[in-house]
Amino acid sequence: MSHRELVVLGTASQVPTRHRNHNGYLLRWDGEGLLFDPGEGTQRQLLYAGVSATGITRICVTHFHGDHCLGLAGVVQRLNLDRVAHPVDCYFPASGTHFFERLRHASAFHETVELRPRPITAAGPLEAPGSPFALGAVRLSHPVESFGYRLVEPDGRRILPERLAAYGITGPDIGRLQRRGSLTLPDGRTVGLAEVSEVRRGQSFAFVMDTRLCEGVAALADGVDMLVIEATFLEADAALAEEYGHLTAAQAARTATEAGVTTLVLTHFSQRYPDLDAHLTEARRHFDGEIVLAEDLARIDLPPRR
Repeated sequence: MSHRELVVLGTASQVPTRHRNHNGYLLRWDGEGLLFDPGEGTQRQLLYAGVSATGITRICVTHFHGDHCLGLAGVVQRLNLDRVAHPVDCYFPASGTHFFERLRHASAFHETVELRPRPITAAGPLEAPGSPFALGAVRLSHPVESFGYRLVEPDGRRILPERLAAYGITGPDIGRLQRRGSLTLPDGRTVGLAEVSEVRRGQSFAFVMDTRLCEGVAALADGVDMLVIEATFLEADAALAEEYGHLTAAQAARTATEAGVTTLVLTHFSQRYPDLDAHLTEARRHFDGEIVLAEDLARIDLPPRR
């Protein structure tokens, strides 16, 4: 059975705390596992979360600040230690290729896994062989080059039993209609797939980390079912957010409203806020959909299809 959920491995920005590990987010999408921004301690957080590293099929790094990438070395070596049988695609800003290579080869180990680097040179679609979705990257605004990621499943069709019954279509003929797109009935009529089904909208997900407000934030968030987005600061510290290339909870929430997001997941919290009640209050002023304040080791299901 398909299962789509976000496993939160870490939610701290820059400095980990007693309750928040450095960044790390695993999106489980049916048979795929996309690991975003593995900060320090990610390998151990996977253990605590009860998730096997063998489920990782792609690694997506937004940028090469330490809290978003220093766990990459351990994850790469764990994949090799576990002799993961499938290739693992690694996406990252091309300007940080030297950082990627240093982390990939941080110490001696026996390579057993096909790790496929896919450096990003510009915004647009990304090569994602074998995936049941389209994966894309959009440039963000941060002191170092940074990209956000957007995942979109193609639309499908949902068969409507009452319409099948109206045409008397049963058994193997249902499969034939789905495969061929049309079916000729015994009375000579031809029934098209569109006549007995409706569009099933594909699900979508966006991952927005360290950035100021910019066109890229809106482009990534546009209409997604789940938006995972940094909320490093509160609005009272908006000047700091702008200076250091970050967002406030209010900015993230306004983005979600303007983009028509279903579920808003706030994360990447500054250590200056030991209590996050103000983040929720601030976000709620601007967004009336589902808001989740990410916590380490939480599991968040993708919302039902709209």
